Amino acid sequence: MSQYRETARKCLQDEAQAILNVIPQLDESFDAAVRLILACKGKVVVTGVGKSGDIGAKMAATLSSTGTPSFYINPLDVFHGGLGSMTPDDVVIAISNSGQTDELLRFVPNLLERNIPLIGISGNADSLLARHAMCHITVRVEEEACPLGLAPTSSTTATLATGDALACALMEARGFGERDFARFHPGGALGHRLLVTAQDVMRTDDLPIITPQMKLGEAIIRISNGMLGLGIAIENERIVGIITDGDVRRAVKKLQENFFNVPVSDAMTPNPVCVSPSTKVSQILDILNTRKIHAVLVVDENHRLQGVVDNFRCMI
Repeated sequence: MSQYRETARKCLQDEAQAILNVIPQLDESFDAAVRLILACKGKVVVTGVGKSGDIGAKMAATLSSTGTPSFYINPLDVFHGGLGSMTPDDVVIAISNSGQTDELLRFVPNLLERNIPLIGISGNADSLLARHAMCHITVRVEEEACPLGLAPTSSTTATLATGDALACALMEARGFGERDFARFHPGGALGHRLLVTAQDVMRTDDLPIITPQMKLGEAIIRISNGMLGLGIAIENERIVGIITDGDVRRAVKKLQENFFNVPVSDAMTPNPVCVSPSTKVSQILDILNTRKIHAVLVVDENHRLQGVVDNFRCMI
C-alpha cells in the first residue's frame, strides 16, 4: 500500500473510531436536548466559530430538512444585530470543541438574560459553555486524525455525526416519515416518487393497442413501434390482456413456424396489472418490484385504458 493510501486509511480509521467513542458519552443530557427542541415553539438557532461554525451550518440544514426549523448564525453577527433574530421561543445550539471559545461565550449572558434556552455541544464537560448551557452534549475525542494532531478532523467528524444523531432522534420523536421528507425535498427523487401520480407521468399517445383476435405476426409490429416492450389487448373498449416482449419470445420458442398465424389471445396474459390515475409513483415502483414487471396500465373507473407507466417514466 502506498504511503498516501496508508495515511488516508489511518485518517478514516481514526475518525471512524472517534465517532464510535462518542456513543458511551451519550447520557441524559442528550435526551434533555431532544426534549428541549421538541418543546421549542420557535426555531433552533445553531452557532459556532471556525470549523465548528461549518459543522453548525450543516447541522442547521439537516435539522431544517428533517422537520425542525433551524438556521445558522455566526457568533460575530450576533453582536451586530443578529441577536434580534432570537426570541425566548427559540432554542440555541452552541458548538465549540473546547467549550471556551471567547466569541461564542460573549453573547451567552444575553441569552440567559432573555431566557433563551441554550444547548451546548463541546468536548469539555467542565467548560464554561457546559456550565451555562441548559443541557450539554459532550463530544470528546482523544486525538485528531491529522498527522500533526492539530487540525480539527476527528473532533469535527464526531460533532457532525452527533448532529445527525440529534436530527435522527428528533425525526423518530416527531414520527417524521417519507411523505414529510418529500414535502421538504420536492425537487428530489424521493419527493418525485411520493408526490407525483400516474396521471402526471403516464404515456398517453401512440399506445400499442392490439386485439385478442389479431395475429401475432401483426401484433409484434405494433409492439415494436410502440417502444414500450408490450402490446395492450382491448376488446369493446375494455382491457382483456397484455403481451410483453417476454411473452413474444416464449411464444416464438413454443410455436416456431406457426407463430405468425396464432392469435394474440393464445399468448397474452389476461388480467394485467392496472392502477388508477391517482396512484402515487412510489406505489407503482413497489408494484413493479414486487410483481417483477416493467410497466402497469392506467385505467379509469370503468377499466378503460388511460395510459401506461413503466420503469423509465417513474424516474422522469
